[in-house]
Amino acid sequence: MAEIELKVEIRLGKGTKKVLSEMRGGRMIPAVVYGGKGANLSVAVGEGDLLGALKAGGANALLKLKHEKGEDTVIVKALQRHVVTSRPVHADFQRISLTEKIEVKVPIEIVGEAPGVKLQGGILEHVLRELLVRCLPNAIPQRIDADISLLNIGEQLFVSSLKAPSEVEVLADPKQIVVNVLVPAAEEEKPAEEVAAEGALAEPEVIAKGKEKGEEEGEAGEAKPGVKPEAGKPGAKPEAGKPAAGKKEEPKK
Repeated sequence: MAEIELKVEIRLGKGTKKVLSEMRGGRMIPAVVYGGKGANLSVAVGEGDLLGALKAGGANALLKLKHEKGEDTVIVKALQRHVVTSRPVHADFQRISLTEKIEVKVPIEIVGEAPGVKLQGGILEHVLRELLVRCLPNAIPQRIDADISLLNIGEQLFVSSLKAPSEVEVLADPKQIVVNVLVPAAEEEKPAEEVAAEGALAEPEVIAKGKEKGEEEGEAGEAKPGVKPEAGKPGAKPEAGKPAAGKKEEPKK
């Protein structure tokens, strides 16, 4: 991996909130250089320059920082981004030696198409996305491929199946799962009683609306409260065998 040259400016004085805000507004990223035999160094790097270098060389790109005090060979150890805009707001550069092995995390990229997903309806789960390795800085791979073209439903791809370059030592657990083809969760069958209870619609309570006349006069055969029964009409003949209203029946002699 070739080094990418990057010009940086040395920051003097304390980085107050106002100063840092103005710096970011001018598309400059505050950063610090540390490690190795040199002292910590506060610098500022162009946002576009840094993002361009990382795009060209990957997350573990080798950078040669040039500044007024000399130059430093570094890698980006951490890159902080704004939670809303995702723009970089701070960078940590770690000095490295090209003759000494270092430990870095390399992105894992899925390649191929799993039969367990395409033909059998499985669900692909990408469990491990970075692989911890040790190697010389010039031997750092940009990525490690995870070939899933032979995975059937219910099968897994482990770290031991990954193919890293011979000069790269994999430090992750060989038994760690990288990719998993999951069986879709089947819907549990509910008991017939539950299905019937859920499917049955509650019958609405029907309240019969009384007729206007019935509401005014009351139900047939029942007197409305507060209303006296009608007395016999004047001139009306009593029924056979019954005395007329208001008269007492005389005893027979």
